[in-house]
Amino acid sequence: MANTEALKSLLTPVQRLATSGARAVEVFNIDQRLFVVVPQLARDIPGQAPGMSAGDSNVDTLIYTWQAGRLVEHDTLSVPGGEDAEYFEIGDRRFLATVGVRSGSGPYTLDTEAILYERDDNQWTPFQRLPTFAGKQWRFFSIGGRHFLALAQGVTVEGVTPNNPRESCIFEWDGKQFGLLQKLDGYWGYNWAFITFGGQHYLAYADHVSGSLIYRWQGAGFEIVQRFDEPGGRAFSFFIEQDTLWMVHANLMGETRLFQFDGARIQFDPVQSLGAAGGRELRLVDGAHGLYLVRVCFITGTPHAPQTQQQSQIFLWRQGQGRFELVDEFPTSGGTDAAAFMADGQRYLLVSNALAEDVRFRVDSVLYRFDG
Repeated sequence: MANTEALKSLLTPVQRLATSGARAVEVFNIDQRLFVVVPQLARDIPGQAPGMSAGDSNVDTLIYTWQAGRLVEHDTLSVPGGEDAEYFEIGDRRFLATVGVRSGSGPYTLDTEAILYERDDNQWTPFQRLPTFAGKQWRFFSIGGRHFLALAQGVTVEGVTPNNPRESCIFEWDGKQFGLLQKLDGYWGYNWAFITFGGQHYLAYADHVSGSLIYRWQGAGFEIVQRFDEPGGRAFSFFIEQDTLWMVHANLMGETRLFQFDGARIQFDPVQSLGAAGGRELRLVDGAHGLYLVRVCFITGTPHAPQTQQQSQIFLWRQGQGRFELVDEFPTSGGTDAAAFMADGQRYLLVSNALAEDVRFRVDSVLYRFDG
């Protein structure tokens, strides 16, 4: 790792968003207008003891738009216990898939429903509802002319018996709606990454308890080609450099690592450590000086005694050297996600924070100018 005291900061805070348990950041453009969607997990209940599993989960997902050099509140969607929002297009149709982990304010229910919205007459209209259990993240991808939505979901909690389907799964578009294609092996799903390389299609699935997995498309479904048995899987990210496929895997309970793909063995081999426990999300950013990797750190410790104040990192890819170099760090408070975007000729990075230092949900998310 580099000496961070000598690093030049790439980030300048320019705006703070009043979020509560923010869990994700989704950025997209519609008709040359930029939108940002921020799902929220919960709001604090006055007088209730703080805790990661406390709070009132009946909160809205926030929708912002870019106006006069800043993000302004534009709309909301009701997504109890909000975890994720995924924007995608099929032909000239525009969709937003949302999902939450729970509803209620104590007792809570993990049996919820994911709502897929379609953009209609400049507003989001519910299009399809799917039963979920502790939903975490959607990921849309296409193979040829086929379109898919992958859902990461599930937890293993003593005394909780799901009524809804609990397995992470993949849905396929049939021209009218999404139908189930395949159930996966995970029990506590978190995240996805998809890439096409060498004529093959790979799907990475992060799971907290069942081991994270790499799948390869076989025409009728996905088959497992590699398993990571350690618990704590949170996120994957793929990129290609000089005809070589690389992958980064973030693990909340262990190291974040860079892997290189061995096509002969169809295996990813570790080549570099990118930080110890705490990593939750990864974001690649094409900057003026090259490819950057943002590692967003969530907590260390335990869910009962979490350390929410973390240092997240920005790495720069060193072409030809097959490694990342640490070039900046920034504070996060239960950090959950980051997204980069261009607006008015300037690159920005928006980082969502979910937990304050006292483990309350009310904590700002931060918009930075990105000078890299």
